[in-house]
Amino acid sequence: MSNSKRYTITAALPYTNGPVHIGHLAGVYVPADIYARYLRNTGNDVLYICGSDEHGVPITLKAKKEGVTPQDIVDKYHAIIKQSFSDFGISFDNYSRTSAKVHHNTASEFFKKLYDEGKFIEEATEQLYDAEANQFLADRFVIGTCPKCGNDESYGDQCEKCGTSHNATDLINPKSAITGNVPTTKVTKHWYLPLDKYEQWLREWIVEGHKNDWKTNVLGQVKSWLDDGLKPRAVTRDLDWGIPVPVEGGEGKVLYVWFDAPIGYISSTKEWAAREGKDWEPYWKDKDTKLIHFIGKDNIVFHCIIFPAMLKAEGSYILPENVPANEFLNLEGDKISTSKNWAVWLHEYLADFPGKQDVLRYTLTANAPETKDNDFTWKDFQARNNNELVAIFGNFINRVVVLTNKYYEGLIPEPTEFTDVDNETLEKLQKYPGIIANSIERYRFREASQELMNLARLGNKYLADEEPWKQVKTDPERVKTIMYVALQIAAGLSVVAEPFLPFSAEKLKGILNISEEIRWNDVETKEELIPANHTIGKAELLFAKIEDKDIQVQLDKLEATKLANEAENKVVEPQKETIEFDDFTKLDMRVGTIIEAVKVPKTKKLLQLKVDVGIDTRTIVSGIAESFKPEDIVGQKVTVLVNLAPRKLRGVESQGMILMTDTPDGKLAFVEPGNDSVKNGEQVS
Repeated sequence: MSNSKRYTITAALPYTNGPVHIGHLAGVYVPADIYARYLRNTGNDVLYICGSDEHGVPITLKAKKEGVTPQDIVDKYHAIIKQSFSDFGISFDNYSRTSAKVHHNTASEFFKKLYDEGKFIEEATEQLYDAEANQFLADRFVIGTCPKCGNDESYGDQCEKCGTSHNATDLINPKSAITGNVPTTKVTKHWYLPLDKYEQWLREWIVEGHKNDWKTNVLGQVKSWLDDGLKPRAVTRDLDWGIPVPVEGGEGKVLYVWFDAPIGYISSTKEWAAREGKDWEPYWKDKDTKLIHFIGKDNIVFHCIIFPAMLKAEGSYILPENVPANEFLNLEGDKISTSKNWAVWLHEYLADFPGKQDVLRYTLTANAPETKDNDFTWKDFQARNNNELVAIFGNFINRVVVLTNKYYEGLIPEPTEFTDVDNETLEKLQKYPGIIANSIERYRFREASQELMNLARLGNKYLADEEPWKQVKTDPERVKTIMYVALQIAAGLSVVAEPFLPFSAEKLKGILNISEEIRWNDVETKEELIPANHTIGKAELLFAKIEDKDIQVQLDKLEATKLANEAENKVVEPQKETIEFDDFTKLDMRVGTIIEAVKVPKTKKLLQLKVDVGIDTRTIVSGIAESFKPEDIVGQKVTVLVNLAPRKLRGVESQGMILMTDTPDGKLAFVEPGNDSVKNGEQVS
């Protein structure tokens, strides 16, 4: 472990146009929290900061759609997001917001310094303009075809399908997201950061300088950007929501959100320092400080190219030591989508699984998308809880506490003679903090979580091998040592589990009645973590089994979302040509019942049916085989067009047509009478 004086840990500022979901938690906030909690426990000076990102076009679009102000939107979601982080034990030292005065001042001062030192290019260019809306179409105010991948729904600043960043004027067939009109162009002046001037320095600093210690997915994306060649990037926008450009000629313009947002880390630090009576500058300007950015892969370019170039241009700030970006988390095989409600929202999760924050933290860590996109499934969530947290971790703690209360009324016994097994077990216990730390320090949080579970496995194996419940009858003195050793493991778990399972670790400390703080290094070095003759509390379940019915509720909820999305996106066929009433009266539709059904040989879609239509029983060939099995539709009530001219299909004469429609999932459904008392042959009119 490095001997840095202090650590500044940042977590990507969540965008306040909606609540946070499990993808956010898995990608950024839980790994950053594990890292921060671990570093605090090992005695480091740690500042873990974040805040709400409250500017930019999507917020103004949402405000327009809902008929409220942008401030109303950010106030609403800032409160929801902040509460969700608190509920899940995300231990920020400060959670700020970019609408705060301290941030406006900090971002303005940062821009003004670069402006005064001539670090920007000032340029008048033609930008897309919506004449009806009387405004320029920055970023997400315009939608068109991506010039790289052909995605027809690319935004003006970035294509979410291929990840390419571009200017709105690069789009093919652009349209205004406000009015739907085809935009014109109009000249406007903006300031640009000349990223091309920093290209060689960035290549040396990241691609060469950090090739052995940064994640390959991060290096790969940065190298791709550099190989394509960097271009000047605008740092201002024509908008009325954001931080006003603080120089002459900046009227009606604001700082581009991706210039303003990362400065939010600095302003959040200033806010924290003012509250705590500390100096903020060492956390951003002292070379002995380690700066770590935790982000998702969609933010790599901003944190590894644009923000470092901004810091380099300013000149007095340190640069990030690492940017351990994660890939994306999918949900039940599909990409998480906030617009389609295909997500597990944190506030909804807690309503359905109260008190189970650690179960989700653990599942997301054990299945974290560290090197590739991963998939969250409710079945895996259930298995992680039942088979690992309950059956391994919780089972060990419960057995230790129950037996200590049963044999010694909760008093930790004095050990007698230690066997080789006892000594080996205690030695293994002392090695686990180093093993787990090694994984955490290399940002391998999945690996670290499994090593934590291996320590619980060590305890279970020790008890299973030594069988104190048997030996207590024949060698009670031996059992005292066994229980003493097991309780040391339990105390060790209460310490090293804290970064991963903070609520459960706190509960475990309460069960063990640990009042004095045991530090991470104590587990490695102290021969005794919890002393003999210390009284522990009664047994409580750390984790409870999650039943199949609880999981089915979540699966049903997602299925309902999927069907709702399909229904919303379903293209309804336009009305056909108008007919006269006399045309309608020519149709003879009757209620019937299917009495036989077989597949038509050598076809995929056709079923040959015998249908009782009241006036007779007739053969009808219908293309419904992909939606129904023959045996499932015998007895089905149907509506039949009986006076349709016969037609041969695959050699079988079809004497009518059965009325069908389709469901949101693309399957066919019968148009059938809703009243069972309606008899075959009754006319439909």
